[in-house]
Amino acid sequence: MKLIGSSLGDLPKLRNYKRRRISSYDKTGGNRDWWDFEPGDRKVIAEIKGAGCIKHIWTTLGFRGEAFTRKLLLRMFWDGEENPSVEVPLGDFFGVGHGIIKNFTSLPLTMSPSSGRGFNCFFPMPFSDGARIEVISECDSKGAIYFYIDYEEYDKLEEDLGRFHAQWRRQNPTEGWGENIPLTDNEAREKIWATPNLDGKNNYVILEAEGKGHYVGCNLNIDCFERQKNDWYGEGDDMIFIDGDDSLTIYGTGTEDYFNTAYSPREEFNAPYHGLTVYSGTEEWPWKGKNSVYRFHIEDLIYFDKSIKVTIEHGHANCLSNDYSSTAYWYQTEPHKKFPPMWPVKERLPRTDR
Repeated sequence: MKLIGSSLGDLPKLRNYKRRRISSYDKTGGNRDWWDFEPGDRKVIAEIKGAGCIKHIWTTLGFRGEAFTRKLLLRMFWDGEENPSVEVPLGDFFGVGHGIIKNFTSLPLTMSPSSGRGFNCFFPMPFSDGARIEVISECDSKGAIYFYIDYEEYDKLEEDLGRFHAQWRRQNPTEGWGENIPLTDNEAREKIWATPNLDGKNNYVILEAEGKGHYVGCNLNIDCFERQKNDWYGEGDDMIFIDGDDSLTIYGTGTEDYFNTAYSPREEFNAPYHGLTVYSGTEEWPWKGKNSVYRFHIEDLIYFDKSIKVTIEHGHANCLSNDYSSTAYWYQTEPHKKFPPMWPVKERLPRTDR
């Protein structure tokens, strides 16, 4: 079965697909349309046989307590694989980290009103021989999950489709070297900016994958928890290595530039392919606390034949020490490189604001 795009131009095309849905609806016909999760529960919310493609996931959560979206894990498996192709804290998967829920919109991911509690994903997720989605609760108390998983059922999947992957990472804190430089020392700032970084050795790693595929973007969450030179995290360049290149394949000019903003942005903004979803700075400390940005390569896929390593500096030449976390999204052939171990729940939690 050949996938058809979903643009306005493709809408008139007639199709032979079968639309299916798995949801948390009350099978007795009542209105108890959710699944209960006790602390420690691991539940398969969808198990699909045969070939198909998930086209939409919606969920909303009935949990209490701080940062519960970091305490819930979302995992996805394709074609009977042993290791998950998606393993991400649930809130981070839907676009915003730090355990924060808030309204935002992009093309593939949204958190919808009220107050961002309706989570949606529109990334297509094809499979040829079954799919399984599970949720693990490491919350402190009982909660509820409502969900839809909308998919197309096929007789057979075309062969040239990569499988959807998403991976969460964190470095807390990054290992910077400029902490003791006075904030008013402009000469020291110029010295930092002149420090070379051509190999990306100590960069923050967003994604490291092996196989053939294409990277389609990420969200990046930065918590600036100490006063440092200028406090501005955005001088960190994006550096991407493709297919084992010894030198950089793609070299950027700054964090704000990679995320398609400019000049040290201080206002939240959402667009289809990029945005700044969380800004917590003050007039006295402009980038204090939690910041979140996203960038999707939907019109400008980044291809790899053998491997890819997506990195970004934490401050120019990695001079700053901050809390970095991210979710990367990509498609590739299977089998994929096994993910790093997921962090224990206590180590996934965001830093306390101070």
